[in-house]
Amino acid sequence: MGAAIPVSSVVTTALQGDVLVVTIDNPPVNALGAAVRQGLLAAMQQAQADAAVAAVLLVGAGKAFIAGADIREFGKPPVAPILPEVCRAIEGCDKPVVAVLHGAALGGGLEVALSAHYRLALPAATLGLPEVNLGLLPGSGGTQRAPRLMGVQAATAMMLSGQHLKAKAALDAGLIDQLVEGADPLAAGLTYVRELLAANAPVRRTRDRVIAEPQVALAWLEAQNTETAKKSRGLFSPLKIIECVQAAVQLPFDDGMARERALFMECLDSPQRAGLIHAFFAEREVVKVPEAQAAQPRPVGSIAVIGGGTMGAGIAVAALDAGLPVTMIERDAQALARGRANVEKVYNGLVAKGRMTDAAQAAVMARYTGSTDYADIAQVDLVIEAVFEDIEVKKAVFRELDRVCKPGAVLATNTSYLNIDAIAASTSRPQDVIGLHFFSPANIMKLLEIVVPAQVAPDVVATAFELAKKLKKVPVRAGVCDGFIGNRILAVYKQAADYLLEDGASPYEIDAAVRGFGFAMGPFQVTDLAGGDIGWATRKRRAATRDPKARYVEIADRICERGWFGQKTGRGFYLYPDGARVGQPDPEVLAIVDAERAKKGVTPRSFSADEIMRRYMAAMVNEGARVVAEGIALRPLDVDVTFVAGYGFPRHRGGPMKWADMAGLSQVLADIREFAQEDPLFWQPAPLLEKLVAEGRNFDSLNKAA
Repeated sequence: MGAAIPVSSVVTTALQGDVLVVTIDNPPVNALGAAVRQGLLAAMQQAQADAAVAAVLLVGAGKAFIAGADIREFGKPPVAPILPEVCRAIEGCDKPVVAVLHGAALGGGLEVALSAHYRLALPAATLGLPEVNLGLLPGSGGTQRAPRLMGVQAATAMMLSGQHLKAKAALDAGLIDQLVEGADPLAAGLTYVRELLAANAPVRRTRDRVIAEPQVALAWLEAQNTETAKKSRGLFSPLKIIECVQAAVQLPFDDGMARERALFMECLDSPQRAGLIHAFFAEREVVKVPEAQAAQPRPVGSIAVIGGGTMGAGIAVAALDAGLPVTMIERDAQALARGRANVEKVYNGLVAKGRMTDAAQAAVMARYTGSTDYADIAQVDLVIEAVFEDIEVKKAVFRELDRVCKPGAVLATNTSYLNIDAIAASTSRPQDVIGLHFFSPANIMKLLEIVVPAQVAPDVVATAFELAKKLKKVPVRAGVCDGFIGNRILAVYKQAADYLLEDGASPYEIDAAVRGFGFAMGPFQVTDLAGGDIGWATRKRRAATRDPKARYVEIADRICERGWFGQKTGRGFYLYPDGARVGQPDPEVLAIVDAERAKKGVTPRSFSADEIMRRYMAAMVNEGARVVAEGIALRPLDVDVTFVAGYGFPRHRGGPMKWADMAGLSQVLADIREFAQEDPLFWQPAPLLEKLVAEGRNFDSLNKAA
């Protein structure tokens, strides 16, 4: 090969015979920063001008082709050349351009490949246009070229889902031309280019391809538009993607590109993108906690789970899925059999859906052991207790773990509310005790609150974060208080919902307003899903410490007293006839609400969806500010990640604290002060919120300061 000539700091060209090899070398994943774009454009100009060049090969150095945009450029002014210009130069070249894909070819990286005339992939290549996950759409020809290569339906589905395709699926879809075995992209690419040259293969521009059956495609897109509008819960980039694909079908290529660019810029300037970018970066920041930076994690090669109920089984499945051996402890053989059945039920479901083979299920279950004897977990590295939510029951379990577990074993409790300092104090090794608050179903829900008691050793916290990574969870560090971050804040905005209910809004209006904001479910639907008896037990536990001057709404208690606990009993706030998963409004519940209002002397008034959400969000943000001020959450972004990952908060709004920043903290504070005229005890502004408004700062300023 001729000597490599740098055309920018991260792109080199080298003449191999009559093939110009253009190598992108921008570790770790060849992200499309300005220097890469400049280098690619210069390389294409060189290829076009040099008569000795017969063809061009684009190849990525290291572990990827191009994994997408450079996240360090997010939110900064664009630097020339912009990517559509680079892609236009690649596609417009008069000599065949071949992209060889290995590792990630995502977002703009795939758009570069779609601009090439031929595409070759190695088996481990991953292709995708995941811009929708950041509130964007493919803005460098992806919406125009992908439908021409793989068809309108397949391309639209790929862009709307943001999901990646493996190389074989990409070949079947027509996204790539050839799949070759081998580990060396350069050698494979050169062989392919020489075959093309020997066959006098023409320059073959994606833009010149014709979309088959345009009327059929447009009818399908119209139906998809209706379906997507229902599913996207206010997120508009999916609808813009469909609009771009419609342009690809209806307009000449250059007009379609102009439409894509205009809609891309609309997405770029939207608050939704700001929310999604915040969520993206917050999930990367949330793992930066002092203990994990100060200590090395302890090795975890085996896990025990105490309790085989829904939560314990879900935790066991999460650990088994991560490749860990798991021992489940239950009190007797009958309970143990139920626990095993709960675990097997998950895998049986995967087998039934064709997502797992019988052999794979057998291999996973071979790492599962059940026992009624604590002695069988004497050598495990980490234990997670998931028994009944009663502090005395949990203390008894921890005394037993203290007795049998080896020195240095991490002892974790999955409590949702209880005082972990008190649980740790029941052992002789409080330095080894930590909270791992999973969310149900534990094998599916992403959030893991890592609750840090006063005496825990830093390396135990580091171990918890490392375990979260292994389990593919989103971990958030939380301090000890009743409910930690998520459930503590939930209790307050649920109270605000209860007050709205007693003051005149129906549970169905409140749920509809919350769904309209972008949540998957409203608070009363969530209560029915989780089981009304759980909240009822918590309210009874807290009754003795409740401020007698505080307003207390008894509607949920009246419903629970009838044995109506939600979906599991066939009725709660909603009716679930014949085991239905979607509830129907219940006139008897409305009668209970009316009776409680009459008893309290409340004259009901109507609330608009906007009025409902102003109260709901003000309560959430106000308590979030208290949680940050008390150090229960390290930063506002920890609150945001908790709610996006675990409580169904709409990701495109970034989380409650980011939402408050975008809405304006002074407006949120003004709302709280207005509501305080009706109920000064509940609507006390958080001192941190008042301080930030007075100083003209926002919550994000605290993220940057941390």
